[in-house]
Amino acid sequence: MPSLSVILPIYNEAEGIPLLFDKLHKALASYQYEIIAVNDGSKDNSWQELKKVAEKNKNTKVINLKRNYGQTAAINAGIQYSTGDIIVLIDSDLENDPDDIPALLAKMDEGYDVVSGWRQNRWNGQFLTRKLPSLIANRMISWVSGVYLHDYGCTLKAYKREVIKDVRLYGQMHRFVPVFCKWQGGSITEIPVRYQPRMYGKSNYGLFRIYKVMLDLVLIKFLDKYMHRPIHFFGGAGILSFIVTFCATALAVYFKVTHQKDFVQTPLPTIAAMFLMIGIVMVLMGILAEIQMRTYYESQDKFPFTVKEKINF
Repeated sequence: MPSLSVILPIYNEAEGIPLLFDKLHKALASYQYEIIAVNDGSKDNSWQELKKVAEKNKNTKVINLKRNYGQTAAINAGIQYSTGDIIVLIDSDLENDPDDIPALLAKMDEGYDVVSGWRQNRWNGQFLTRKLPSLIANRMISWVSGVYLHDYGCTLKAYKREVIKDVRLYGQMHRFVPVFCKWQGGSITEIPVRYQPRMYGKSNYGLFRIYKVMLDLVLIKFLDKYMHRPIHFFGGAGILSFIVTFCATALAVYFKVTHQKDFVQTPLPTIAAMFLMIGIVMVLMGILAEIQMRTYYESQDKFPFTVKEKINF
């Protein structure tokens, strides 16, 4: 039986910690497991509660970060210190039910590398304010990334170590972990899981995070399509700028030759000069990005590919 590492990012969840760990230990009793709780600079008594839990059960390991770095950093820390063959991520607010973990593992036995939870009966009575934005965000992420999931925001997911061990997470990219795993060649599916409103504390999420998701999507698209050829991204933008420059210049000259408008009577020369400079800058940025990309790989003896299998080596 493969060993499990269950990773819990925790921020101000002191009230629910005893119940959470009681449910986790019961749900995992038949497995070889470790629980890695990462206290992300909580301002309440979460650290004290975690120490009590760790003293009672040696399967519980606790990491205390120096300050609040965010959920992505806490998850990343848990992954780096984990030892299990399968890594399970779960929220610490009891909105995810630990009793759903065996169902994720059973689905993984069918040959999947990643099994994602899909929360059911969520946002009842809040269609316009919460459910509709969530639907739009999930559809957009699926469209941009090519990984089709209904609920990217559900932390409850199970991963085989080989597809997540090399993933490095920064910023607030934790919701895109399945996308990174797909890039590692992993197969992904999802199953319905239970959802219950949080019992303690208050949610740390709000509608303000929508713009962050949009910006992260731009980054994801860039990393997916242009990480290994940034000159095509920046150079493409530069070529478009040169086209605008040519069109504006040609139109200004046409007006001048036909005696319709002098150069000083139209903004076209200014537009042409501005886009000319933008085009030059974008091409130069592309060249610098290419140099940096090569430095990244060569300085660490890395390659822009991963090998799935080898024979007779």
